[in-house]
Amino acid sequence: MALYSSSRWRPAPIALVVTLLVVAAPAVGQDVDWDAVEITTEDLGSGVHVLFGRGGNIGVSTGPDGALLVDDQYAPLTDRILAAVSAITDEPVRFVVNTHWHGDHTGGNENLGKAGALIVAHENVRRRMNPEDFADLVGRSDQAAPEALPVVTFDDGVTLNWNGLRIEAVHHPHAHTDGDSVIWFRGANIVHMGDLFFNGAFPFIDVDSGGGLDGLIAAAEAVAARSDEETTIIPGHGPVTDRATLVQYGEALREARQRIAARVAAGQSLDQVAAAYADVVAGVGTEIGWSPDAAGFVSAERFVRLAYRSLSR
Repeated sequence: MALYSSSRWRPAPIALVVTLLVVAAPAVGQDVDWDAVEITTEDLGSGVHVLFGRGGNIGVSTGPDGALLVDDQYAPLTDRILAAVSAITDEPVRFVVNTHWHGDHTGGNENLGKAGALIVAHENVRRRMNPEDFADLVGRSDQAAPEALPVVTFDDGVTLNWNGLRIEAVHHPHAHTDGDSVIWFRGANIVHMGDLFFNGAFPFIDVDSGGGLDGLIAAAEAVAARSDEETTIIPGHGPVTDRATLVQYGEALREARQRIAARVAAGQSLDQVAAAYADVVAGVGTEIGWSPDAAGFVSAERFVRLAYRSLSR
């Protein structure tokens, strides 16, 4: 469905990983010093940039058609995000594509929607953002304002021909959530994976939002299969990286799955497996920053608990 025609690996510093995982937690109810948040920009070439701040990484496509954002972090940061975009292009933000529904990726939707941006996302993103009383592991949705909701929704995928690129949103079911999309910048060889990829740390499987470990593995392997050695990969959290790191991430997920599934098959309870989390993840994913001692939003124990729940459903 078309709407419009018109070798960078580097290891993630542990301090950076912890910081990025902390910001994935809900901001509602926290005493956040928004004035202290700095928005930084990395130029990926072909008119594509990534913005780092507090929340999910933001992809930006710029060119004569206008700016397109992939995700938009938290509402209090909108002015700062727009200032960062203005430093790249004089064109206004025309589109926002949400990779999934969590507030650290969609919190700016209302502000940008009111400013005239068209919001695009999977159908389940709109469904989960809409009810005022919906809540899951990462907090209550506060995105019920009409301007915050996706205007264009899709089931399997959608393509925007924009700024000389084919920008493809491809749905990956039951992975991080039930509404995740990978955003491909075709012609630039860049892909934004949203929270299907936490670079340098254990991923968050939002089981209560329809997420699952098998879907997460399938998404990582599918993106790796469509990538090459020159593909630039933007994770939902952590530094920009490449296919080799994504392959290691997928292999670590699959090894963890095998270990946890064996314990599920042996009849071990959730608490029993969680208590043995250090053994479960020992030696798994060490090259990509996984460790039994990992802290932050998703600890090793929390990852094991969520993976167990997804496999035992």
